[in-house]
Order: sequence, then C-alpha cells, then structure tokens
Amino acid sequence: MALLVSLPGRNLAMPQLLILLSASCLHTGNSAGYTRVNDFGVNQPAVLSGVQGGSIEIPFSFYFPWELAKDPQMSIAWRWKDFHGEFIYNSTLAFLHEHFKGRVIVNWTQGQTSGVLRILNLKENDQARYISRVSLQTTEGMKSWQSVAGTQLIIIHAPSTTVVSPSIIPSAVPTAGLEDTRGQRNPSLLKLGAMVGMVMSKVVVIIPLYGWVIFLWWKQRPAE
Repeated sequence: MALLVSLPGRNLAMPQLLILLSASCLHTGNSAGYTRVNDFGVNQPAVLSGVQGGSIEIPFSFYFPWELAKDPQMSIAWRWKDFHGEFIYNSTLAFLHEHFKGRVIVNWTQGQTSGVLRILNLKENDQARYISRVSLQTTEGMKSWQSVAGTQLIIIHAPSTTVVSPSIIPSAVPTAGLEDTRGQRNPSLLKLGAMVGMVMSKVVVIIPLYGWVIFLWWKQRPAE
C-alpha cells in the first residue's frame, strides 16, 4: 500500500514526492559553493577586507542557459554602494568613475565567464558594496543581469609606525660632584707652588746681600 500525500489539486505517492524534493535540491545548488536561485546569475564573495593603502581583488563569475549569438558582444560593468548605485566601470564604453581613476583594473577578456576586479591604493571611502553586471547577445536577444547582494568591501586602517629619534643621554655624573671637583686643587701643584715661592723669597734676600758684600770689598781694597 503506497502512502499518499495530498497537495492542492493533486495527490502524490511518497516515492514521487521524494523524487520532486531531490530534483529541487539539485536545482538550487552548484559545485562552486554558490547558491543558484535561477538558471542565470553572478557569483561574488559576500565580504572581503583590504588594508588602507593596499589593494584588493574581487573575483566574479557568471552563468546562463541561453545560446550565444554569433557575436555575443559580452560586456562587464561594475556598480558600487547599492543595487542601483553608480557605475564605476564599463568595458563596452571604456568608462571609469572619477573616484577610481588610475586605481581600477578589470582582468577579464571577451568570451570568458569569470574575471577579477582589482582596486589599488585603497582609500577609507572605498568601503562599500560592489556589484558586477553582465550583458550579452543571445539567439533570443540581448540579456542583462547582475549580482543581487554583491561584495561588501571593508577597509582596515593600516597600523601607524612611529619613528623614534635618537635622544641625548645625560651624563651620569651629578652636577654637585662637578662643582666640588672644580673647587679642589691638585695637592702636587700646591706643593710645587710653595717651593717656588720659598726659592724666590730666598733669591730676593740673597741678591741684595751679595751686592752689599761686593760693595764693601771694593770700598776697602788698597788704593794703587
């Protein structure tokens, strides 16, 4: 006896229900790790972080069920801030937002279904959501779609480096010690000075005495 499950408008046996559930699970998943809601979409990482002054790479890939035209005219564009935000890049128009002049490189070539958006010299106000958009020509006409959530970029402030200038190390000798040293005299110099003083005093006394003796001797010698 098969177990019947009642759904609006129809009755399903349990084996039929399991087959439908399995098919639904296979349809909503893919091997790349992203969730496929439709048969077309864009895959991007949800969140990335970069250091201010550095660079960041935001990878993207896209998929679709349509058959491409002979000239697919693939085009990649990028918005920022929100789903309907300003365009910062467009491969067809060779457009680049003024804020990103000289700082954005898109590594993608015509015909590829994946690429990388690279932002150089990251600034604080680069912190925003980045959304990629795809346009291409199919046998059913031009098709355009973009990522819904995009990639939230978080800017991390670079650690500041403080340069310490060399400082002059004061002398370990206290000032009082220097003053005491200046007030003292070398004992040997004091002795030498005393000896010189004594010799000079004797010379001062002896020279007049010798002069007086010579004068008396000259005075008392017999006249010729």
